[in-house]
Amino acid sequence: MANLYYREDLGADAFVPGAEIEVTGDEAHHAVRVSRLRLGEQILLGNGAGALGRGTVTEVSKQRFVVTLAEAQSRTVGTPRLVLAQALAKGDRDERAVEQATEFGVDAIMPWEASRSVSRWADAEKRERGRAKWQRIAREAAKQSVRAIVPEVEAVASLADLVTRAQAEGTAVIALHPAGTAPLSAWAAEHAAAASELILVIGPEGGFADAELDTLRAAGAEVLVLGTTVLRTSSAGPAALALLHTVLGRW
Repeated sequence: MANLYYREDLGADAFVPGAEIEVTGDEAHHAVRVSRLRLGEQILLGNGAGALGRGTVTEVSKQRFVVTLAEAQSRTVGTPRLVLAQALAKGDRDERAVEQATEFGVDAIMPWEASRSVSRWADAEKRERGRAKWQRIAREAAKQSVRAIVPEVEAVASLADLVTRAQAEGTAVIALHPAGTAPLSAWAAEHAAAASELILVIGPEGGFADAELDTLRAAGAEVLVLGTTVLRTSSAGPAALALLHTVLGRW
């Protein structure tokens, strides 16, 4: 399979057969010095927003390379848009969730501070650093899984933000919890295709607080169970995404 590299500054109109696209900076350094990109190699090049081209490397130097596109295509986010609201978690468990969710086809990721989150992004600077780190993780995972679209990591959300999203028309918010009244698979088979946006809310290591579940229910969110076992915060979201892709006929 061809390697994928990004030029996020380019619009979709730059990706046409015959176009010669130059890549410089960190992306070129990684391609040439780390991945050992060579003249004549066939690669994929995208802008991370849906445009994707396949072509041949026609120039290579230490800090740049040029690819001549032979074919190009454009991809869009499907409906419903799948969003992972991932609670901040200790260690690297939330980062693992971001990586795997990207590989499993999530469209956007929303960090949220649950009341039982051990990890905290205490101030504006730390919040932006955390969001930027998650975005880098998502970008690298998108490259690894050869995705035309890099999921956006949104600003860190509060419970009130989730309530607002739950009350928006066309948006379905689902909190996954062992005490859920119905399985996600059954709900998705009947309702998922009708939503324009579907937000999966995953709790931290200690789970949701009862008050959080009550607040989400009152706002119209569903509290559902994923399966007969209890998954870690790092694996619940990716598992749910796999289920949704199957129900929606994407996998």
